[in-house]
Amino acid sequence: MDQVDKRILKALQQNGKLQNNELAQVIGLSPSPCLRRVKQLEDDGIIEKYVALVDSTKVNLGLTVFARIWLKSQDAETVDQFVDAIQDMPEVVECQLMAGDCDFFLRIVVADLDAYRKF
Repeated sequence: MDQVDKRILKALQQNGKLQNNELAQVIGLSPSPCLRRVKQLEDDGIIEKYVALVDSTKVNLGLTVFARIWLKSQDAETVDQFVDAIQDMPEVVECQLMAGDCDFFLRIVVADLDAYRKF
């Protein structure tokens, strides 16, 4: 991956809806090579997918809570049960396995404090 590829990635991370002609202009490349490079980045798995970032307050999800989780045990069965359980919870939008003080770190998104309490 060279500097041109890095400029392509930076531009697409800022605006994933850029059309190829616009992207080529932004990074200083003609459209055909730009399109080939984007396609190669996709084929190589560097660009995994394109997504829409949603304003959480406009969809009634205005509260983000970060929670530290401690498990009774860190054996594979306990960890697997925990991971399986949180995958069925749409409020949990991110789960990180931690080293050190706690076992997991969750990002939970809900409408408000009452919704978090119910969760």
